[in-house]
Amino acid sequence: MKVLERIGMAAMHKMDPEAAHGAALTALRAGLGPKSGPFTSPRLACSIAGLDLPNPVGLAAGFDKNAEALHPLARCGFGFVEVGAATPRPQPGNPKPRLFRLTEDRAAINRFGFNNKGMEAVADKLSARPSGGVIGLNLGANKDSDDRADDFARVLAHCGDYLDFATVNVSSPNTEKLRDLQGKAALSALLTGVMDANSKLAKPLPIFLKIAPDLDPSDLQDIADVASRTGLSAIIATNTTLDRVDLKSANGPEKGGLSGAPLFEKSTRVLAQLSTLTDLPLIGVGGVGSAQQAYEKIRAGASAVQLYTALVYGGISLVDDITRGLDALLKRDGFASVADAVGTGRGDWL
Repeated sequence: MKVLERIGMAAMHKMDPEAAHGAALTALRAGLGPKSGPFTSPRLACSIAGLDLPNPVGLAAGFDKNAEALHPLARCGFGFVEVGAATPRPQPGNPKPRLFRLTEDRAAINRFGFNNKGMEAVADKLSARPSGGVIGLNLGANKDSDDRADDFARVLAHCGDYLDFATVNVSSPNTEKLRDLQGKAALSALLTGVMDANSKLAKPLPIFLKIAPDLDPSDLQDIADVASRTGLSAIIATNTTLDRVDLKSANGPEKGGLSGAPLFEKSTRVLAQLSTLTDLPLIGVGGVGSAQQAYEKIRAGASAVQLYTALVYGGISLVDDITRGLDALLKRDGFASVADAVGTGRGDWL
């Protein structure tokens, strides 16, 4: 981390967490972030669901909820970027405070509740997206919707022409009863509607599904069955957790989804289990904060990874550190590509 970035990080950690989040986006839009673009190599260049990536390290949804920093994010080193979640209508989300740092745990708890400016505002930003790079949108549902399943299809229909992929997010713990849509019947009906909307786009997209880490083996089997039957292109494992285990921070009891370092082991075990149930490509998310952890996710069964919370503690330069370190680890172990390493350490997590 460079001196200027270190100073900026120290200043933001003295701010309210949500205000600091806004300040980080403002800084990126002002041109204070990296400008070199993603690091790549023959080992790191990969493909997932037909999308060609310069490297397998992506930005998870939640950082840029309204697609307001697409151009600077495209230069920050990520192999792909996911924005959102976007809902059909704007909504303020849950009352503040709703974002908490757990510094001692290198973690965060949020209960945002899909706060965003709505699909029309998000589509307007996406329409001016950078021409290069791979950009996806996390699809959400309004809290007070009469038909949450239909909300996902509506957002996709409105924004899909500007995207490279879209993610159905039924795993946020901060919208009441949203996770109920992960049940087999409900999920099947929801995805059927999304796929119908996708088929009507000028260029249908790869559709991903983001799942929770708080699922038992039978739930994972149901999700794998539905995913294969409905034509999904990939599964993102996982979202935040409701579990609270061995946390040191005073903010540990706060309600909401826990992300960051404490989620790494649980999310990686779910990832490995899921990789035995489906041939769909998996994207590993949860606790990735180093090249070694990205490598472990890949060896557990992920074809790509995403991160977000680690940036709170490692800064945006962490992305370049991870991609370069991952390249070195692949080289060290004799892997010619990311694909060659996928699943080679799965047994360590089962």
